[in-house]
Amino acid sequence: MYRTVVNRILFSGGGRRLLHRHRDLRTVICSSRFSTTTETQTVPNRRPLNPPDPSTSSSSSSSTSFQTSSAAGDVPRHERQNPRAEYEEEQARVLQASLRHVIRLGWSEEAMIEGAKEVGISPSIVGSFPRKEAALVEFFMDDCLQRLIDRIDSAEELQNSTPSQRINKLVRIRLEMQAPYISKWPQALSIQAHPLNVSTSFKQRAMLVDEIWHAAGDETSDLDWYVRRTVLGGIYSTTEIYMLTDSSPEFRDTWLFLDNWVEDAFDLKKTIQEAKYLAEAVGAGMGSFVGKVLQR
Repeated sequence: MYRTVVNRILFSGGGRRLLHRHRDLRTVICSSRFSTTTETQTVPNRRPLNPPDPSTSSSSSSSTSFQTSSAAGDVPRHERQNPRAEYEEEQARVLQASLRHVIRLGWSEEAMIEGAKEVGISPSIVGSFPRKEAALVEFFMDDCLQRLIDRIDSAEELQNSTPSQRINKLVRIRLEMQAPYISKWPQALSIQAHPLNVSTSFKQRAMLVDEIWHAAGDETSDLDWYVRRTVLGGIYSTTEIYMLTDSSPEFRDTWLFLDNWVEDAFDLKKTIQEAKYLAEAVGAGMGSFVGKVLQR
């Protein structure tokens, strides 16, 4: 699984970037989170995240605007693993099959048991997941992120788009992946908000935001690095919540809501004020903030 947002290096050409990202992958990796074996593993060397120099961003806002970006992990972007690679083969098969039962059974152990039966694996394998429902939600998040990365690497239509258009399009693509599960997504958000799961949830969302910004061509390395990710994290989260209340055909109102937020975010005169509200949403929870948004 992804561990945190890291300082990213943009490579010329999707093929070269993909080559660097996957050069250290194994076909199957025994995950420390899910595996019950004691097999030792070789993992890529890690180095600390290289965010903006503290001496150039001493303001306290730089450390609080997007804490999950700077506090969570330390793998260089070009050495990151495919997010689906940290699952054992059988576990991944069970989790993938379980997603087909979520609509009926929710993000639950029952869905995982049905998934195991579907692929011909003993349901007892569900016991190898320490945080069963959370494992299913986190697998879905990782799977969606990898699908988005694949889309970025192969999407020629992004090449002639402006940064705001790229961000709008990628956020929409990612949220559309949740559309089939929209009736059960409040349960997923509740699982992610559990104290045992919230750290991983923030890391996954931080990595998603970082992927989108770099696909949009972001190369900032100063205080803007934090501000941009805080703003986009808030845009994504508020649009995700709005989507839960949207009864319009094909989520038409959600995409209009997204258009307006992205347009506002790229209005530099509003960036600072928006960042304050959005940082509140990302760092302190969505409850009261969503109320403010829906009243706008």
